[in-house]
Amino acid sequence: MWHALGAMSVRDPTDSQTGPKKVLLLGATGTIGCATAEALTQAGHRVTCVVRRRGGGTSQAVLPQSLRLPPEITLRFADVTDAVSLRSDGLREDAFDVLISCLASRDGTPKDAWAIDDAANRNAIAVAQETGIAQVILLSAICVQKPRLAFQHAKLSSEKALIDSGLTYSIVRPTAFFKSLSGQIERVQEGKPFLLFGDGTLTACKPISDRDLAAFLVGCIADPTRRNQILPIGGPGPAITPRDQGEALFDLLGTPPKFRQVPLALFAAICSALAVLGRVAPSFATKAELARIGQYYATESMLVLNPNTGRYDAEATPSYGEDRLFDFYRQVLDGTATVERGDHSVF
Repeated sequence: MWHALGAMSVRDPTDSQTGPKKVLLLGATGTIGCATAEALTQAGHRVTCVVRRRGGGTSQAVLPQSLRLPPEITLRFADVTDAVSLRSDGLREDAFDVLISCLASRDGTPKDAWAIDDAANRNAIAVAQETGIAQVILLSAICVQKPRLAFQHAKLSSEKALIDSGLTYSIVRPTAFFKSLSGQIERVQEGKPFLLFGDGTLTACKPISDRDLAAFLVGCIADPTRRNQILPIGGPGPAITPRDQGEALFDLLGTPPKFRQVPLALFAAICSALAVLGRVAPSFATKAELARIGQYYATESMLVLNPNTGRYDAEATPSYGEDRLFDFYRQVLDGTATVERGDHSVF
């Protein structure tokens, strides 16, 4: 089946639900994007990764040294914030079956969020429509359920654009990532206390590994039950609180638990002070937004939000995969895994 879309033809993804696909992957320089590239090649798909060179643009620059993409992929350089560059430098004249976007702003500040989480994803959606890509899989975040921050509103904007596009879509909203919950390993190893906001039981999450999330994203290609759906997803096992995380770390190290509680009122006061300073100095405005991001994660659970009760529901949060956070902690402590938190770490 082929359906007209302007001057282009769009192939219905139900024509060939099984077998290798030609996949265009955006955001492969991030840890999740890199894991998705690996999962795609392992599943037999033909993958083209469109990435930004270090420093932006498409010329005379080098890839990040940490990039470990599979050798089987085709690598192209384009400016994802420019639809013309994305089409001419990224897609060129090739036809693709599926577009997967793992794009995410580096620090969540408004300028970066609206440029990447919204505008770049909108560019990708438009290019998919123009070039006949039938299926789009968009990586979003579960925290958009209660949006208060710029990057959350930006993600919701691109989600809406995809839903309204007429394309077959899967919008994946993962819970917390292992890397986001590993920022205190080093300080605990140094004998410092594990920091808690409040008593450490106010929030909870079902963390998911990069590998399991990548497998879920790739599984959306052939699974008809995941099409035209918003898909919250967490990792295996019960929901975990920050206090649970700290207790697990001390247990793995064989040392008595040592916590330091940070009053939530203090966090709120810092955010307010930075907001006032941000009105007169742009640098403080950026710090204020980063503080609000930290405050959000300190006070809101990364679980499915029940719209009827307004409460987070661990039982309603789907579990997927095999990797568990505390096993990852053990691997970091014994040196077989590393923490690559990037710009989104709170600590």
